[in-house]
Amino acid sequence: MARSPHLLPPTLLFSSVFLLALFSAKSEPFIGVNYGEVADNLPPPSATAKLLQSTSIEKVRLYGADPAIIKALANTGIGIVVGASNGDIPALANDPNFAKQWIDTNVIPYYPASNIILITVGNEVMSSGDQGLVSQLVPAMQSVQNALNAASLGGKIKVSTVHSMAVLKQSDSPSTGSFDPAFAGTMKDLLGFLESNGSPFTINPYPFFAYQSDPRPETLAFCLFQPNSGRVDSGTNIKYTNMFDAQVDAIYSALNSMGHKGVEIVIAETGWPYKGDSNEVGPSIENARAYNGNLIAHLRSMVGTPLMPGKSVDTYLFALYDEDLKPGPGSERGFGLYKPDLTTTYDVGLSKSSQSPSKTPSTPNPSTPANPSPTAKPSGWCVPKGGISDAQLQANLDYACSHGIDCKSIQPGGACFEPNTLASHAAYAMNLLYQTAGRNPWNCDFSQSATLTSTNPSEST
Repeated sequence: MARSPHLLPPTLLFSSVFLLALFSAKSEPFIGVNYGEVADNLPPPSATAKLLQSTSIEKVRLYGADPAIIKALANTGIGIVVGASNGDIPALANDPNFAKQWIDTNVIPYYPASNIILITVGNEVMSSGDQGLVSQLVPAMQSVQNALNAASLGGKIKVSTVHSMAVLKQSDSPSTGSFDPAFAGTMKDLLGFLESNGSPFTINPYPFFAYQSDPRPETLAFCLFQPNSGRVDSGTNIKYTNMFDAQVDAIYSALNSMGHKGVEIVIAETGWPYKGDSNEVGPSIENARAYNGNLIAHLRSMVGTPLMPGKSVDTYLFALYDEDLKPGPGSERGFGLYKPDLTTTYDVGLSKSSQSPSKTPSTPNPSTPANPSPTAKPSGWCVPKGGISDAQLQANLDYACSHGIDCKSIQPGGACFEPNTLASHAAYAMNLLYQTAGRNPWNCDFSQSATLTSTNPSEST
């Protein structure tokens, strides 16, 4: 990873909440993870493979092509991204035999038992400043594609390269997203290649770095998917309530401006460090849990982004483990979701045992809280704390209703429109989001304006 830069709610329709909350751990192909190896304390690949199978993570990105890891993931069904290094690019670009040898060594012996789905040629090459390498990037990708075609794997394994957000010259507002003109020639050829081969545009957006450059409380809430006043795109009049959607839509706009809006976007890296140096702004377990937990909930909602609604982009979380040998600030060594002993650094609901069951249950009694998992999930209802301002209640209401839940019931004529108060409507939406998103403590935070209660707040029937 390189660094560029209305009090009581109305009756709650828990049956619908319950059904909405049924996310099968086997139906989340959009959740992946980065598996870096710049460390001397990592568990054996076989142990990691078992760990991954106990989670809803369905894809793993490697920065190289470690045979031990590729073998360990055989017959698991987990999608594997392997990478050719920046140093391989000149040989790949100029020697077809080298590309054939690379495929023969790193792909053929393992596929299809090991489900290799993508080869990334280089990492953040275009923003590296090495123009010689940049000029050889697309030829190298084409050479790898040719080698795959020759092995009859061209339609099965895709080829791409990973970018930092620095390839965008403009990303604020999202509708004005555009690529840096300095990369125009190479980007045109690259996007043509991706479109022709049905390959994805892979990129590394990090709201964490956006917060570091603008460390205001409102920016933090925007980055962590927490209630905030939002940011309006003057070009589309769309209000964005989180940085992730804004960054992804800026990428979409940049692709569209080049005539390639049909190219799939894949998030190769995104994450938030749970620790860092004392002078670093942002790293903490609370922030990391909020970012990754809320991102996962956002992806599971399938609400998509304003410019790409109704689907979730494939997103590889950074990272599986800490890499204790990485240079740079302390945060570089503090992104791991799991520890070397295979326990969680903090829980973001990835374990299959913490997922809701995939089979449809009987309709729950609306007078009791929906409890789709027998594991130690917090029970009860998520409601606003006493004394919360109307502005905060409205922000919470707007936030919840923009994150994939159905708020029709609290609209005029809806079953839960009465009592028609801001506190009641906000409480309904906040609780619905909490129940739907996984019923984790961080799903009932709302910038510390909400609390869990074991007392049923429903009125009447």
